[in-house]
Amino acid sequence: MADDQEEPEATAEPVTESDDWKPSPFPRQAPAPSRVRRAGRVTRRVAVGLVSLLALGASGYVYVTKDQLQSTVPTTDALTPRAGEPAPPPADDGAEDILLVGSDARTDAQGNALPPRVLRQLRTEANDGAVNTDTMILLRVPKNGGKPSAVSIPRDTWTAIPGRGEAKINSAYGVAKARAAQAMRGQGERDQAKIERDSDTEGRRVLVQALQDLTQVRIDHYAEINLLGFYLMTEALGGVKVCLNHATEDKDSGANFRRGEQTVSGGEALSFVRQRKNLPRGDLDRIVRQQAFLSSALHQLLSAGTLTSPGMLNDLMDAVHRSLTLDPGLDLLQFAQQAKGIASGDLTFATIPVVTANGRSADGQSIVQIDLKAVREFVAGLAGRPAPAAAAQAPAGGGSGGGSGSGAAPAAAPLPEASPGVTCVN
Repeated sequence: MADDQEEPEATAEPVTESDDWKPSPFPRQAPAPSRVRRAGRVTRRVAVGLVSLLALGASGYVYVTKDQLQSTVPTTDALTPRAGEPAPPPADDGAEDILLVGSDARTDAQGNALPPRVLRQLRTEANDGAVNTDTMILLRVPKNGGKPSAVSIPRDTWTAIPGRGEAKINSAYGVAKARAAQAMRGQGERDQAKIERDSDTEGRRVLVQALQDLTQVRIDHYAEINLLGFYLMTEALGGVKVCLNHATEDKDSGANFRRGEQTVSGGEALSFVRQRKNLPRGDLDRIVRQQAFLSSALHQLLSAGTLTSPGMLNDLMDAVHRSLTLDPGLDLLQFAQQAKGIASGDLTFATIPVVTANGRSADGQSIVQIDLKAVREFVAGLAGRPAPAAAAQAPAGGGSGGGSGSGAAPAAAPLPEASPGVTCVN
């Protein structure tokens, strides 16, 4: 299936632990085996993974569950330097930087394959395709006490990939993983679990290196969330309020939404953050949806009663157990302290500046073209250094840090009315 295609819609039902699938309460401390992914399938579910950690931190819940949470979430050593690799950017760049990545693994965090019934409920299906990471958010928390920023990197950003030359950033993980797996098999390795673990780590390492080179920011921590986790977390939150400027329908993503404010969860939330077709600026508008979704979810967390519900917090922690992979250096207690400020609404949403979202590579691929100097200056500015005027950030509802070629939404009718904390988007 081509990169620009979405997967076909499947009928959504509430996810239930049925058939023979039972998630293990004891996740392995390594990436799970049998992670098969396909281009164009990763949604913006990473936003809800962040929301869940923020919820646990802002409520103080992580303080009493830290040991349990820290010991049961799978980990990866993708950030550990290896001999012979290029040196990463300087560590003292003015911010604590956490890379948030989306995975379309058809497994839970313990490596259990999701049965067909659950996949249908997630509006997806089993696949044997290539690995792509279409969700990449750099969370910058300035060390000087400035506002934290969540910076989105478009999936089709054309940039240098270690060992390959220029390519789409969302292919860095998958191609490196495939090459590593092939090399291990060629050397006689037959342990499929080991192949999956080691090749996943290699994919993550190359993705981290590519993003560090792109932004000139050292990534201090890594967090990856899977498909099932997004579903479970939106359900645990009781749904998230969103608002659309226009009614929209897209059979490929399963999107079918009316104009105005509405609450989405589970499969509907997946469709809302996944839709790319029939949007004025395609993936850039999908990123704006992601930012609006995260903003609304954070606002909802501060609503009366949300953070005082033991049931909701237990559900969120269960979803974190079953859906996240972290680097072992990410101290959840320290992150909880940072999360209190983030969950208070003191979070700036951004997207790296682009030259055009309608570019073409030499071999005809649809790409997002960037100015490397502008991207690096913009990201540096988010840590407290003055950013150039050309890289000014647009509001969540109006743009994505784009340049002159990123296109513009058509003239809109008066915006629908929305609740506090909810932004109407395309």
